[in-house]
Amino acid sequence: MIEARQKALDIFLAGVDSVMPDQLMHRYVSVDQNILQIEHLRYDLDTIDHIYIVGAGKASAAMAEAIESILGASITHGHIVTKYNHSIPLQYITITEAGHPVPDENGRQGTQLIMSIAKEAGENDLVICLISGGGQALLTDIPDGCTLEDLKTLNSILLKSGADITEMNCIRKHLSNVKGGLLSRLAFPSKVVSLILSDVIGDPLDVIASGPTAPDPTTYQDAIAIILKYNIEHEIPPSIWVLLNEGLENKRQETQRIG
Repeated sequence: MIEARQKALDIFLAGVDSVMPDQLMHRYVSVDQNILQIEHLRYDLDTIDHIYIVGAGKASAAMAEAIESILGASITHGHIVTKYNHSIPLQYITITEAGHPVPDENGRQGTQLIMSIAKEAGENDLVICLISGGGQALLTDIPDGCTLEDLKTLNSILLKSGADITEMNCIRKHLSNVKGGLLSRLAFPSKVVSLILSDVIGDPLDVIASGPTAPDPTTYQDAIAIILKYNIEHEIPPSIWVLLNEGLENKRQETQRIG
């Protein structure tokens, strides 16, 4: 009986170990003869001017540590936002610790650094995005017209509304300059590749961390419809309602479409 339990425990621990961030990174990312391979994608490092690393999530620091061990001095620089007490000392990538699940000012500042790096990238550069669970709260920017407190209030209302994660993230994506594929838009015309650890059933790339590098099928109209569906239009901060309606009137940029 004890032997059977030990075997079961060994199998369980082996399974856990196989999905640890460092194990996964080394499984799918490698460099051989100056060719960077990320699963089926291949990049000749001799043709890449700069490699930038950005990302957010509870596992992003561990992912960044692994990518540093693979790419080393090939990394120009980078920035990661992770939750408090999850930072790891790194050589080429800086880290901001921030609030999760409630976004805070540290998250906003860290996200500004990520956005600056994305804008810095040029046509012959490669931006590697490390995304994991928790990235939605950690990747925080504040659109003109509202405050961090407005976003916190909205987050609290959404969590109590009965809306599911896809519905909540639809609204959040339309109150951001970086989610809903907009991080990829900021990094254009560089090459952008994302390594994503999913914490969402079905692994929808546009939902995980609100899809900063994934095309978004939702619209401002969808976001407003969700608010009306759960009868929270009179609870949310007025600034949020104004921003969403400005988007509906084409006064604000829509999230990134496919193509």
